[in-house]
Amino acid sequence: MFMIDYKDIGWWYWLGTGGLLIGGLAGEPSLFIVAILLTAVHFLHYFLRERSISAFPVQIRIAILLLLLVSYPEPMRLLYWAPTIGAVARVFFGYCLMARFISLMPWNRDESFSLALMQRTFLSAPTKGNIRHGLRAAEDS
Repeated sequence: MFMIDYKDIGWWYWLGTGGLLIGGLAGEPSLFIVAILLTAVHFLHYFLRERSISAFPVQIRIAILLLLLVSYPEPMRLLYWAPTIGAVARVFFGYCLMARFISLMPWNRDESFSLALMQRTFLSAPTKGNIRHGLRAAEDS
């Protein structure tokens, strides 16, 4: 059930981000800024590795970075619970809800949107090496 992958740099990014977000929610809001900065580094790392803004791993980091930025203003901070829970799920179980959402975007799929596709996407167990859960493994995963 656990998918702790301490040999993967991405896992360490998610661990750090999750820890910072937990600290922010525990009462130290400056850690939200550090989490945003770490996520920006995470995005830059994957962008330089993939060399494409449209690469699936890069799309995930863009979405997370945007979510953290939108959540920063004081009235929006309740939204930080979503990426915090997501980071913890990613670190311990390999389940990335954001990757699953992004895999359903029209530019990331080659089959029609359907209830069956949604069920496969959100209810399938995490699979190492296939970040596009519910869809066929892609070369860029």
